[in-house]
Amino acid sequence: MSEPQSGGLRLVVDSLGSVMVPAERYYGAQTARSLQNFNIHTKLDKMPLQIIYSLAMIKEVAACINFKLGRMSSEISEAIVKACREVYHGQHDCEFPLVIWQTGSGTQTNMNVNEVVSSRASELIEGFRNSSLIVHPNDHVNLGQSSNDIFPTAMNLSIAMETAWKVVPSLNHLIDSLKHKMHEFMNVIKIGRTHMQDAVPMSVGQELSGYVSQLQQAVNSIISQLPAICYLAVGGTAVGTGLNCCKGFDKELCVSLTELTSRFYKTIYKESSPVIDLIFKPAENKFAALAGHDALLQLSGCFNTTATALMRLSNDFCLLSSGPNCGLSEFILPANEPGSSIMPGNWDQFSCPMVFIIIVSIAT
Repeated sequence: MSEPQSGGLRLVVDSLGSVMVPAERYYGAQTARSLQNFNIHTKLDKMPLQIIYSLAMIKEVAACINFKLGRMSSEISEAIVKACREVYHGQHDCEFPLVIWQTGSGTQTNMNVNEVVSSRASELIEGFRNSSLIVHPNDHVNLGQSSNDIFPTAMNLSIAMETAWKVVPSLNHLIDSLKHKMHEFMNVIKIGRTHMQDAVPMSVGQELSGYVSQLQQAVNSIISQLPAICYLAVGGTAVGTGLNCCKGFDKELCVSLTELTSRFYKTIYKESSPVIDLIFKPAENKFAALAGHDALLQLSGCFNTTATALMRLSNDFCLLSSGPNCGLSEFILPANEPGSSIMPGNWDQFSCPMVFIIIVSIAT
């Protein structure tokens, strides 16, 4: 329950007492308390919006299923659906200020989404903001769910979609570019080197084929891991037993999520397509799905392997393009910017250092 206050704040009262919340914000007491309790962050530590959007998608689908099951009125279900769509279309990004530093279950972020959707859905029903909420963050938005199963579900959902629609297509674009140069320079002869000493002749195309093959293997390993990511913890609720969750809720939610995410990402990435059809399914054992994240750990290993391959490529290209007069100067990379404030005519290409910086952030 909340009461409007002057000075741009409103007083929100919950079971722990009262807390002040900015009057213009949709979020409530639990979000405000998290901001106080976990004030140990930098601006780079905010919870990724992809997680927020995935949570909103889950709660949209859950509201539809709960209506079908007779656990929620059509008015409340439709309002939740509209509010969730606004969230994952980026209309309320400022309502999600929490950081990654919070309890291990992701309860604070789950409740942040619940509170925002609850407030916005109530506003959609009444036509104005009110201190009392028609749509309750727990009893309606979070119905049949727990942070313990929904947050892991959101993790897998967001990582699977971002990997299939963004990461792998980007890597494939790089591989295609390298293949083009590989064929273009297949008959251009250069000296091969071992321990940086002259060895025997080889072609530039043969050299590039090594990068192509290594990156293709890395991409294949990522793709092979995606089906395991698609097994979701939803339906396990608090400890894996499915308490307060209707039978079949998890299966229907996964089917609906598969349709929703595919439709949504197609509207965002019109010029791209996933390398694999992502079909979400309930985890076979909810206790394991809640307690561990082995599939994500294995995918992280695939990303680290990919990063290692890119690091080799970046370092080699940097060395082979050194010069132009006193280095190897075998490769010609585009000049991106003047390289010095003291040396006229000096220029640098930042592609290789940029790749290296990204790789280090992935591998550490």
